[in-house]
Amino acid sequence: MRGVDLQALAVTLALGAVGGLLAHAAHLPLGYLLGSMVLVGGLAALDIRPLGRPLTLPARLRFSFVPVIGVAIGGAFTPEVARAAAGWVPSLAALGVFVPLAHAAAYAIYRRGGLSRVEAFYGAVPGGLIESVQMGEEAGADVRLLIVLQTLRLIGTIITVPLIFLALTGHSVGSAAGTAMVGAAVPLTLRDAVLMLGAGAIGALAGKRLRFPGYIITGPVLASAVLHVTGLLQAIPPAWLIAVTQVILGAGLGVRFVGMSRQMLARCGRLAMVNGAVSLFLAFGFAGVVHWLTDEPVAAAFLAFAPGGLAEMSLIALSLNMSVIYVTAHHVVRIVLAVVFARLGRRLI
Repeated sequence: MRGVDLQALAVTLALGAVGGLLAHAAHLPLGYLLGSMVLVGGLAALDIRPLGRPLTLPARLRFSFVPVIGVAIGGAFTPEVARAAAGWVPSLAALGVFVPLAHAAAYAIYRRGGLSRVEAFYGAVPGGLIESVQMGEEAGADVRLLIVLQTLRLIGTIITVPLIFLALTGHSVGSAAGTAMVGAAVPLTLRDAVLMLGAGAIGALAGKRLRFPGYIITGPVLASAVLHVTGLLQAIPPAWLIAVTQVILGAGLGVRFVGMSRQMLARCGRLAMVNGAVSLFLAFGFAGVVHWLTDEPVAAAFLAFAPGGLAEMSLIALSLNMSVIYVTAHHVVRIVLAVVFARLGRRLI
């Protein structure tokens, strides 16, 4: 990888692996992801340079592992799931109310916290980090502040949701049992490995060409689903690869705090914490309504509405073996609606 400090990258990945292994050994929910993210993010926020090297993880390396999740999700697609999708219409329609409501609530919180209208508006977008930051930059907002607000929204949700499930169910998301279940479907052969690699690479390229929202994961989901439904592929990525992917994703989130001032982190952290609590409360409320309308389990509906990252929320659903296609579909729609409403709302500010 040209222009990348390979020694710094090696240090970052090693720290991510150590954090992930420690968190997994402590049976923390989604341990590999959270441990990597917390250790790398904490060192980055404190501006600590282990062995004199700045923490770094290129976005293209992170993106190269995201299709692993997409391929695994596609393995959950069955004809039964396709038939059940017809019953998701009320739930998907509810996102049309949830997204602008969550956006308005976050905007009010950020404005009350002293942010300008432009920064509050784009920092409050409940999805589409890259798109919201780009639109905010075009409108004259402080890009660093938007990145911190959006990243803290993701991290807060990623940390809180597994803890909520642990408290309610007593089962750790991404625990040893859950990870084994994800990777133990069918013995992996060379043919399976080639097909999964093709589904990930070709699916991502096709998704980008066709402008799929979150193409880096939705493209591989579709390609893997086609292979599994047609019977050409039955295996899914092994547990060790899922764990490696979690470490990469966690470290990728952590390095975003490199170079951020502590004052900005503290200010945005307080606001993002309040916003996260309100957003999760709204998600739980909508989950109850969706359960009443469709009989979809409250836990699955809550996970579908929780405003975290597409890859990370899908990974939690995958670890729980819980309606993963349902959850992924809702997060794709959430991101699309968030960007659409943000573009329509630009005139208001």
